[in-house]
Amino acid sequence: MAPQSLSSLLQRASIDDHEEVLRSCNAALAKSKSDPHAQHIKAVALLKLDRYEDCLRVFEEGGDTLKKRAGLEYAYALYKCSRLREATEVLSRVASDRGARHLEAQVTYRSEKFRRTAELYEELAKDHSSIHNEDNDLRINAWAADSQLQWKGYPESIRHNRPTRDDLEAFETVYNAACLSIAKGEFGQGEMLLKRAKELCRTSEDLTPEDRAAELLPIAVQQLYVLIRQGKSEEAESILEEISVNEISELSTRKIAQNNITLVRNTTANPFLLYKDLHATPDSTNNDRLFNFQDNIVLGNVHSVDLLVQKYDGIIRSTSKALSQSPYPSAEPHINLLSVHNAAAHAQGQTGTKGLKAILSALENRPKDVGLVLTAIQLYVTAGNTTSAITTLERSLRALDESNSELDKEVRFNPGLLSVLVSLYKLEGRKLQIRSELSKAATYWQERSKAPASLFRAAAASLLHSSDRADLTKSGDLFKTLYQKDASDRFAIAGYVASQAPLDYAKIEAQVDSLPAVGDLIADIDVSALESAGISPSSSATAAAAAAIAGARKRSSAHKDGRATKRIRKSRLPKDYDSSKKPDPERWLPLRDRSTYRPKGRKSKQRAAERTQGGVVNEKAEEPSAPVQQQKPQGGGSSKNKKKKGKR
Repeated sequence: MAPQSLSSLLQRASIDDHEEVLRSCNAALAKSKSDPHAQHIKAVALLKLDRYEDCLRVFEEGGDTLKKRAGLEYAYALYKCSRLREATEVLSRVASDRGARHLEAQVTYRSEKFRRTAELYEELAKDHSSIHNEDNDLRINAWAADSQLQWKGYPESIRHNRPTRDDLEAFETVYNAACLSIAKGEFGQGEMLLKRAKELCRTSEDLTPEDRAAELLPIAVQQLYVLIRQGKSEEAESILEEISVNEISELSTRKIAQNNITLVRNTTANPFLLYKDLHATPDSTNNDRLFNFQDNIVLGNVHSVDLLVQKYDGIIRSTSKALSQSPYPSAEPHINLLSVHNAAAHAQGQTGTKGLKAILSALENRPKDVGLVLTAIQLYVTAGNTTSAITTLERSLRALDESNSELDKEVRFNPGLLSVLVSLYKLEGRKLQIRSELSKAATYWQERSKAPASLFRAAAASLLHSSDRADLTKSGDLFKTLYQKDASDRFAIAGYVASQAPLDYAKIEAQVDSLPAVGDLIADIDVSALESAGISPSSSATAAAAAAIAGARKRSSAHKDGRATKRIRKSRLPKDYDSSKKPDPERWLPLRDRSTYRPKGRKSKQRAAERTQGGVVNEKAEEPSAPVQQQKPQGGGSSKNKKKKGKR
């Protein structure tokens, strides 16, 4: 029968003879199309030959029976064809053995669900039933997951800090550790680890010359990026000799290399050459595509050069189409980046008031578009108009507040957007508004499971400065939430004590004892050494010293009765000033109002007499005056008969 002949064939075939296995399976299936054993072996052979689309067709022909029998192989074929959601669903029905968990980790990694990926690798590492050399693979992949977590913005979920001695033995682990340092912004550490990875790769005896060259290329491309970020242009140009873009097999790595090489070679003088170089590499697909944070940077560069060559209509069409297919509003970087380039295309290279006019017009149609709002704010701030920037952002937030959509509320209280508003408020010293916004955001996130700890810390610290009892209570609740997540967080403990001490000191007596004493915190600080080294005293100490000096001066110049003598500068004294003479007390009065004033002349004496109390009253002068009527000219007959005098 077909299964028996196939089994005998497999016993004689070598493990690499997948083509012959495939031919035998086809021959067996030609006699019996529904043979599940032959279908299963054919699917495995196709996977070995990297023919993943053909493998999926076998599973479709085999139906649910084959998919259930070979669930792991089916999920792997879906993963290789970049059908990640379907692969995840299949794996949820597969028995949770080590192979399934390894595959799930790969699927979640490619889906950019890095938290789940890190959890899976941690579970596999704790399970001691590992196979040969699996520990090394787990270590490599765990470092890769941590690197992606840092890029994604989840530093609290990272499980590695510094590479151990075992980590430094394999170039793959060292390379991933370098990527984590680069994601943290530690470019010096990243550069050192990349050099170490390159050295280990060159001296590895497990690699063929072809494999060694293929592994060195991504390391060199990463080195180029680090040198660019550090501004080491000469060293970056020397690295270019090690990079041959056409020899890079992965399209995603090739595109990154082409992007960075173009920047190093400084082709920005001619935007059309820059456009040609950045579009030289085609976009990658399936599992070879760029991650989101990489794609955002590359896409931003491509759209920027499109603006330089004035492809405004093309950018408007492409970005508008992508925005219409994306959720609105959204806090995702790649969506808001599309809005920014769409706004720049509408402005057509104009800046200042003209550019802002075009962007505000687009913002009227999409008032909740975060990318457009941030672009308008940036232009306002650049022009020094912070008030209009705040008004624009508040108008968009008000539109989000009025919505009942959960998506709108999540964008409304997005920590990044909130930080922009708080920064603008700080520029104008609006402390009450800062406290109010942080309080509302903390209230919203307290009801959600994925609450940002950084927002809680900022809100709790801001409410701590309020004198309102309700604000202090809320601040204490936030600090308590932070403490429950991390019992070693001294900031949370100290904040909770500070917030509850004015309300109920007995409630926090136990926490007070757990805080370090002030003397212990400053025990190793030599104040004299700091001052001698050029460190000036704090502002409060300086103010206290100034007050003490001022007080000493006041006490030394005071009268016996305690009143202070006002010190007058010499420049404000008259030239003939004599301190021994008593100044005239009427010197501030007008001359005619002084008691020593004596008018001169008859009219002056008459006015003085009239002003004198008890003098003779002039009755005619007291009569009310009437308007004087204009009189007609007299004599010479009628004015109508008079000839007008001509010009002489």
